[in-house]
Amino acid sequence: MTAPSGLVRRGNTQRALKNHVFKWFCGLCAAISVVVLGILLTSLVMQGWEHLDWDFLRSAPSRKPKIAGIGPAMWGTIWICAACAIAALPLGVATAIFLEEYKPVKPPLRRLHSFLQLNISNLAGVPSIVYGILGLTAFVQMFGMIGNLNDPALTVGTPEDWYYFQLPFGRGVLAGGLTLMLVVLPIVIVSSQESLRAVPGSLREGALACGATRWQMVWRMTLPAAVPGIMTGSILAMSRAIGEAAPILVIAGIVFIRFTPHHLMDEFTAMPLQIYDWAGRPQEEFHKVAATGILVLLTILLAFNAFAVLIRQKFQRPLQ
Repeated sequence: MTAPSGLVRRGNTQRALKNHVFKWFCGLCAAISVVVLGILLTSLVMQGWEHLDWDFLRSAPSRKPKIAGIGPAMWGTIWICAACAIAALPLGVATAIFLEEYKPVKPPLRRLHSFLQLNISNLAGVPSIVYGILGLTAFVQMFGMIGNLNDPALTVGTPEDWYYFQLPFGRGVLAGGLTLMLVVLPIVIVSSQESLRAVPGSLREGALACGATRWQMVWRMTLPAAVPGIMTGSILAMSRAIGEAAPILVIAGIVFIRFTPHHLMDEFTAMPLQIYDWAGRPQEEFHKVAATGILVLLTILLAFNAFAVLIRQKFQRPLQ
């Protein structure tokens, strides 16, 4: 028994009306978000443009806002983000390949695989301050099992040498970079797995049918096809790392530093910490300096993202 044509037309009209209302609602929310973002950026530019010059980029922090600069914090951010990327991206992609391309078949190992997958997905939602405490214990102090900060168990070179190394790592660039690695590693793993899942299964079957081993199939077929998606996830991960303040505050513990790092064991500060310090001061002039620091931080973030996008596009064109 079919419904009357009038009821069908009325139902179609109601669905079309709901569709248009929802579409306009989504468009309104997007427009409000863009307007609010534009207002914030305009306010930052108006407040921070006065101090934005080369002296601000090269100078060290100061108690006088007119001569205060962000040089040590900027280079500290670049150092720890570079250490984070070098450690997190290869480890995250390799973990994703192992979990996605080498899935176990036997039930006990399959349960272990599911357990690891569940925990990696849950780690993406852990607050960053928890990773800061973990980094302080594991990397800065190394659980108190290998010397201490005042008397390292192992040293290579002297603190004046560029290759200086010590165990435990102490409150240096390497400890900060490895702590940020813990923060972004779940994001890199999950996004890399999704990119690998998006690769058509016919590529794998064709490579294996031609006599390739599983590793040759992954290295020559699956991984190149998944690089654009992996780079997208890496962009999001590094965008989070460059703006993290809580774990770096736990690791560094120092904001007022007037020198740039010279090696991986050197003490450092980061731009989010320096901006937070300026924004928390009562003087109105320091608030303008903080706005200038935010503009520099956004510029560095866009530069990192642009570099990653260029790499993604380079690998994407041959596949198209």
